[in-house]
Amino acid sequence: MSLLEITNLHKSFGGLSAVLKFNFRLDTQELVGLIGPNGAGKTTVFNLITGVYKPNGGSIVFNNENIAGLAPYNICKKGVARTFQNIRLFKDLSVIDNVKIAFHKNVNYNLLNTILRTPAFFRGEKIIEEKALEYLKIFKLEDKRDEIASNLPYGEQRRLEIARALATKPIMLILDEPAAGMNPQETRELMQLIEWIRQDFQLSILLIEHDMSLVMGVCERIYVLDYGQIIAHGLPEEIRNNKKVIEAYLGEEVG
Repeated sequence: MSLLEITNLHKSFGGLSAVLKFNFRLDTQELVGLIGPNGAGKTTVFNLITGVYKPNGGSIVFNNENIAGLAPYNICKKGVARTFQNIRLFKDLSVIDNVKIAFHKNVNYNLLNTILRTPAFFRGEKIIEEKALEYLKIFKLEDKRDEIASNLPYGEQRRLEIARALATKPIMLILDEPAAGMNPQETRELMQLIEWIRQDFQLSILLIEHDMSLVMGVCERIYVLDYGQIIAHGLPEEIRNNKKVIEAYLGEEVG
């Protein structure tokens, strides 16, 4: 059953088409990769799905609702969470506060409770802190709970960003180059983590990644984007041996 169905998506900037006639499908609890050379339009697609950009045409149907053009916070409320190619944490806040922020849409107290510091406020804050700590334990960050996020090593910042995304309780997680800047050992650990997240949280995952070992190792299907258009789609082994894909990455015709 399709959770995400994108049809004829189009986005242009100043007359230049960044994404054109883009068609895509992600099924429930499926892990699908979107790959392509630098500048192919991958992050633009992510920004269209998550409401950072508004499309010039086409539909983005998520959970049977067209979300194209909705504001990012409304898309998040509907169950879509994402990470970013360049890590975007609240770097001056503590590790646990970064995760607590993700629970804002589920708080059970109002602004007046917050201003007056009522018992409802303190009860709600205690519940949020306990839930945030659960996520930190999952990602082996509980001993860093009070550290400033910017002081974490790069790999731990990545894990914190994923933990914060999951704390919004999504049904679809979008990962934008999560292995960027990681060494081979960290990438192998990330591969295991992504597999575990999909199974344990029962999520659908859309992955953009340049590390082919990661993509080929975890994705069930792969779409290949070049100059804003899909040039190939199939199983990992099919993509690995596709001449169009090889040409797009090498920049020359394959004989």
